[in-house]
Amino acid sequence: MQNTATPTHCPYCALQCGMNLTPTPDGTVEVSERADFPVNRGALCGKGRTAPALLARNVRLTSPLVRDAGGTLVPASWDEALDRIAGELRRTRAAHGPDAVGVFGGGGLTNEKAYTLGKFARVVLGTSQIDYNGRFCMSSAAAAGIRAFGLDRGLPFPLEDIPKSGCVILVGSNPAETMPPSLRFFTELKENGGTLIVIDPRRTRTAEQADLHLAPRPGTDLALALGLLHLVIAEGRVDEEYVRERTTGWEDARAAAMAHWPEYVERITGVSVPELRETVRLFCEPESAMVLTARGPEQQSKGTDTVGAWINLCLATGRAGRPLSGYGCLTGQGNGQGGREHGQKADQLPGYRKLDDPAARAHVAEVWGVDPDSLPGPGRSAYELLDALGTDIRSLLLMASNPVVSAPRAAHVEERIKALDFLAVCDVVLSETAALADVVLPVTQWAEETGTTTSLEGRVLLRRRAITAPDGVRSDLEVLHELAARLGVEKGFPTDPEEVFEELRRASAGGPADYSGITYRRLAEENGVFWPCPAVEEPADSLPEAVDGGEDALLDAPLPDDPAGETPAWRTPTAHPGTPRLFLDRFATPDGRARFVPVSHRAIAEEPDDEYPVLLTTGRVVAQYQSGAQTRRVAELNAAAPGPFVEIHPRLAARLGAAEGDPVAVVSRRGRAVAPARITTAIRPDTVFMPFHWPGEGRANSLTNPALDPTSRMPEFKACAVRLEAVGEDRAG
Repeated sequence: MQNTATPTHCPYCALQCGMNLTPTPDGTVEVSERADFPVNRGALCGKGRTAPALLARNVRLTSPLVRDAGGTLVPASWDEALDRIAGELRRTRAAHGPDAVGVFGGGGLTNEKAYTLGKFARVVLGTSQIDYNGRFCMSSAAAAGIRAFGLDRGLPFPLEDIPKSGCVILVGSNPAETMPPSLRFFTELKENGGTLIVIDPRRTRTAEQADLHLAPRPGTDLALALGLLHLVIAEGRVDEEYVRERTTGWEDARAAAMAHWPEYVERITGVSVPELRETVRLFCEPESAMVLTARGPEQQSKGTDTVGAWINLCLATGRAGRPLSGYGCLTGQGNGQGGREHGQKADQLPGYRKLDDPAARAHVAEVWGVDPDSLPGPGRSAYELLDALGTDIRSLLLMASNPVVSAPRAAHVEERIKALDFLAVCDVVLSETAALADVVLPVTQWAEETGTTTSLEGRVLLRRRAITAPDGVRSDLEVLHELAARLGVEKGFPTDPEEVFEELRRASAGGPADYSGITYRRLAEENGVFWPCPAVEEPADSLPEAVDGGEDALLDAPLPDDPAGETPAWRTPTAHPGTPRLFLDRFATPDGRARFVPVSHRAIAEEPDDEYPVLLTTGRVVAQYQSGAQTRRVAELNAAAPGPFVEIHPRLAARLGAAEGDPVAVVSRRGRAVAPARITTAIRPDTVFMPFHWPGEGRANSLTNPALDPTSRMPEFKACAVRLEAVGEDRAG
C-alpha cells in the first residue's frame, strides 16, 4: 500500500471534484485538498469529505452472499456464487429466450464498466433488455438536446464560463444542496455583475442566493418558458439575424409561443405578469446569458417538451452556440453523462450511437468481432423494464442501483423484483435491493479501482486507484469476465480498465461522443479531456510511449504542476485538444442549424382533485445522495440528515392540525408514506416536498407517478396528486 497522496475524484455527483487520498498506518484513508482541479479548487462538500468511511470493512460487503434453501443470504465462495449466476442465466435463456434476462445498470459505473456491461448484455446474453438508472436523471434534457442541437452533452461549455455570463436562469435546480462546490460559480457570477434567476416551487438554499426567485406550481415549467418566449416576441427582443442564419423551424415555434399570453401563464403557473416581464428584461439585456435545467423540469411526463421550450427561449434570443451563452443540463449522477454514452441505455451503442442505425451496428460489431445481425434491437426503458420483472423478464443482473428506493411507484417495483425467478446484484453495500437478491457479489469501489468518468461538463476524467481492495472483493470487470467465460465467451472481456478503455476508444470513434483521441496518459497529464476528441493521424515517432505497468504505473504518473500551463511535451500540434465549447461554429445537425421545436403547455399526468387536493414534489438534501444506500451508512451524514420529512406550508399545516415534528401521512393513488412535518414558508401552500433518500415508511417514491415522457421515457417524479392525513386521527387536508 502506498503512503503517498493519490490524486483522484469524488465518487458522488457529476462535478467529480478533485481530491487527494492518502492511506494511513492505521488502515484508514485521509482526504486532502487538491487545488489543481478547476471545478472545485480543493473545496469538498460533506459527502466528499466523508467518502472514505465507505471503505471500512465493517460498512461494506467483503464476501459473496448466496440465498440458501431456508431463504437466508449466507457467505459463499466466489466460484459458488458465479456458478450459480451463470447457471440461472443459462436456464432462463434456454426456457424463455434471451429477452427473459434483464440487465440494469447505474450512473455510478465508470465508463469502462458501463461499456462492458452493455457489451455483455448484447454479446454474451443476447438480450435487448438493458437500461440504467440514469434514465431517471437527465434523459429528458438529453432527448431535447438531441432534438434541437443534434447532440447531447450536459453542459456545452465548462463551468468556468458561468461567472462570466451576464445572466443565468436556473430551472428546477438546487446546486447549493445537490452539488455545493458548484455554488461558487453562481456567487462569482453575481460578484461580476451578472444576475441569477432561480425557478423552483421551494425557496431553497440556492433560491436564497438569487436576484429573482420565481416559485411556479410544480409541473408548469413548460407554460412558464412559453410565457417568457411570448414576451420576448411581443417586446421585440428576438435576435432576428441569429434566428435567420443559425436556426430552422422558427415560425411554428413562434406561433405556439404566442398562444401563451402572460395572463394565461400567470393563471397556470402562479408566477405574476410583472415577474415574467422582469425575468425577460434581466435575461435579454446582457450581451450573454444561459439557461441551466435540472431534475425539476426534466422529471415530468412532458420533460422533453419542457426542456425544449427553454431551448427555444435561448435560440430566439441568440443565446446558444455563442460565447458565455447557451442551454445546459446540470447532470446529477457521478457518471450519468458517460453512463449514457457507451451502451447502458436500451437504445444505444458506444459513442452515443443509435442501436437501430445499421452503420452504427456495423462499426461496433466489427470492434466486438461479432455479426451485426447478432446484436439485439432496442429494449425497454428503465421503468418499463422494472415493470416487466417477474413476467416477461424472469432473471435480472443488477449493478450499482437501488430501485427499491429510487424507482417511481417503488412498492410496485419492489413487488416486481420479488416476483423474479432469479436476481443477482453487484454492489458495495447490502442495499435494500441487494437484500432481495438470490446472489450478492461484493465489488470494488472508487478508491480501489482505476477507471474513467465523464463529468457534467463533458470532461472525461481519470479516477485512480489509491488503495487495495479487501480480500474477498472483486471488480465489476472481473465479474463480467468470469460470467462471460462461464457462458461460453472466453475472449473480449478484459479485466484491466485501461485495456477496456482502449477498446472503448475504437468503438466510439466517429460517433457523436468520440473518445478515440483520449488516452489514460492524456487524462493523467491534462486533468481531463473534453469530448468529442477524435483521434488524429500522427507520425509514429511523435506518439507517446505506452504506459507500462498498467494501473500501478498510472498511480505514479504525474499531474501537471500548472493545469492551465503548457501543452505536455509528448503532444504534437496535430493532436486533437478536445472540445470544451460546443456549437460555436455550427450545431451537430445535418445542416449545422439548431432546430426550433413547437411545443404547447399540457397538464401533468395527475392533477389534484377533491380526493387528492395537494401536489407532491420530491428532491434531495445536502447530506444524503440518491437512494442513500451509501450515505446512510456514514455517521456524520446521518447526524446531519437522519431521516425523511414532509415540508408543509403553515397554512396547509394549520388546516391539517399538524405542528412541527408531528408525524404526517402523505397518500397518493400508489401508496402511503409517513414522516415528520417540517413547517416552512419556503414552499407553496398548495405543495408539499419530500426527499427521496430513505426506505421504509418514509419512502417518498412509494407515492410518485410512473407516467412516462413519450420521448425520453422519464417518469414524472416531480409532480403528483396527494392528500395529507394526521397520523392516528381522522382529520385530513
